[in-house]
Amino acid sequence: MPIEIRKLTPALAEDYVRFFDVTPHSERPDSFKCYCVMWCSDNHHLLNRRFLPSEKIRREHAVRYVKNDILQGYLAYCDGKVVGWCNANTKADCLKCFSWRVGMRSVPTGEADKKIKSIFCFAIAPEMRRQGISSLLLERVCRDAARDGFDFVEAYPGKEFASEADDFMGPAELYRKNGFTIYTETDDKLVMRKKLEVPQCSLPK
Repeated sequence: MPIEIRKLTPALAEDYVRFFDVTPHSERPDSFKCYCVMWCSDNHHLLNRRFLPSEKIRREHAVRYVKNDILQGYLAYCDGKVVGWCNANTKADCLKCFSWRVGMRSVPTGEADKKIKSIFCFAIAPEMRRQGISSLLLERVCRDAARDGFDFVEAYPGKEFASEADDFMGPAELYRKNGFTIYTETDDKLVMRKKLEVPQCSLPK
């Protein structure tokens, strides 16, 4: 089945939230629909340890964030239906988001003179897992980041990988096979980077 990767744009806001409406995040009974609003370039007062007061409000935030380019990433489509998502945003813009403040404090914030694209999350529809969709999303992130002048793409897989459903940052092997190497480590995470090359078509003649 052909997979089409599209960059998230305001026009795709409803496609985005509909994917989260119908896609289970995890097989765990206590999982909830996050709509990925905790990984974005916003420090909203509602993003606190209550994880927003309701699913309805999380969904409303997601629509607003997409339409205002606060939540960024890529959608994977199959036969016109969204089957995958990758959250990829400028690292420097996301250091105050809820999830970074809570779970990523031990990760180096990056060099001031480097422009870094961070990958925070993958979500793949259960029936479409193990079909290479995460790799297609990752390849597109890296290609666009190189074109847009980023120096690195950075990812934060756990040292121990449990399952595709629960390890939303992806396995380290996904990044290794796509040219990432270990930049540094924390107690439980690998910080992996891929150095980007300027596309030849972008070089001055």
